[in-house]
Amino acid sequence: MELNILDMYSDTLNIYGDIGNLISIKKRCEWRGIEVNQESFSVGQENNLDYENVDMVLIGGGSDKSQAAVSNDLLKQRNDLENYIENDGVLLAICGSYQMFGNKYSSFNENSIPCLEIFDMETIAQEERLTGNILIENSLGLRPRTLVGFENHGGRTYHKYDVLGNVEVGYGNNDESKEEGLSYKNFIGTYLHGAFLPKNPHMADHLILNALKNKYDIDSLEPLNDDIELQAHDFMANKLLKSKK
Repeated sequence: MELNILDMYSDTLNIYGDIGNLISIKKRCEWRGIEVNQESFSVGQENNLDYENVDMVLIGGGSDKSQAAVSNDLLKQRNDLENYIENDGVLLAICGSYQMFGNKYSSFNENSIPCLEIFDMETIAQEERLTGNILIENSLGLRPRTLVGFENHGGRTYHKYDVLGNVEVGYGNNDESKEEGLSYKNFIGTYLHGAFLPKNPHMADHLILNALKNKYDIDSLEPLNDDIELQAHDFMANKLLKSKK
């Protein structure tokens, strides 16, 4: 089996080590004997992407300045990305790139960043940032039930789609709803940095399995020894739960 992974803008959108998501996916595939073909795409690169042969797309987060540099370039991919998502393509968008899949992003200084307008979602930035470690209970039925990460965003995001999870500690989409992320078909948008996937191997396997299901007749992955990864996950989860009391 093999997976074709599109790594988008990791040279620009890689705040808080989001490139670790790609590394995690590749290693977990390698340990299972799944071949990974990686293609990287950067700002200004000629648009010759063949999304029909892409199995997974990974996009990290960045500052408003980095988002602005990427947004106009990303708009060139808009129709291809929408078709990819609607056809059950697996896509993980972190923080700033998550925001760009909505209708509107307004910064607190009244500047706006062009968005893809794929989801009916709005992000309104405020000067006070939502920052800190975050713990959520995932809505995907994954075990462990918790997902951990780090968030640092001025944007408050609002939508009516299914969410990645409910916030137990931290902020998530905004400082009102106690909801985090967006889940639509095989698209996952989230504010969790850290990198996200190394500390949440069950989430990484969820993405890998769904990508493989689009190509092969399988319904499960070969188990891995995740003792070290889950120790890291459990340490942070337990620490945050204690801080909640």
